[in-house]
Amino acid sequence: MIIDQLTFRQRLTWVAHLWKACTKQHHKELAPLFARYLPEGAVVFDVGAHSGQFAKLFSGLTPQGRVFSFEPGSYARSILSQAVKFRAKNNVTIEPFGLGSQSASFVLNVPVKKSGSLGFGLSFVGDAAAAGRPVISETVTIRTIDEVVSERGLDRLDFIKADIEGFELEMLKGARQTLERLRPVVYVEVVDEHLRRAGGSARELFQLMDDHRYRQAELHTGTLLAPDRQEHGDLLFVPQP
Repeated sequence: MIIDQLTFRQRLTWVAHLWKACTKQHHKELAPLFARYLPEGAVVFDVGAHSGQFAKLFSGLTPQGRVFSFEPGSYARSILSQAVKFRAKNNVTIEPFGLGSQSASFVLNVPVKKSGSLGFGLSFVGDAAAAGRPVISETVTIRTIDEVVSERGLDRLDFIKADIEGFELEMLKGARQTLERLRPVVYVEVVDEHLRRAGGSARELFQLMDDHRYRQAELHTGTLLAPDRQEHGDLLFVPQP
């Protein structure tokens, strides 16, 4: 585990990260936007849970529902688990693996900042040289959304949020059955440079969503965008009949 390799300075930074995760709530401006897609008892997949900011947000938005937080990185997960306990988010289940197109093991690279602290929110799978800085690496487990849905016996999945530094397309490839059967809303980061680092592209991601009859929507209004409009950044896709 990366936590065992930390320097004294990095351990102090870990405490600071933990304090922020336990006491701060980020992304509050997104709460009313997400709420329209979260019916009572909603089931949410928080993919790339990091330190738990979205897990806490979703937990509050669907108190009678369930939030599955997927985080393969041991550093991030050590903070996530404590933050969830501290905030008594009893409807959050932490899953200690990532999500991709198939079950496998991958090397997760965690960039080391100039200050010496870990940029754990920028952790990625792929060529370590792409970070342009030193990294600490660990082997992590990857599974698929379709496997998880089947094994957990889920008969609904209302919302998928994914920010996994370029692995988003791989995750969606492993969710084809779920996209067709359960039709969750998908909120995903699309950055072509990051997707290419993992062997994909933004064009491929848009095509996959189109193949499964999803349309991109304007986040703040929910208005459907033109089919040929391909934005980049944090994007919302909603299922169509």
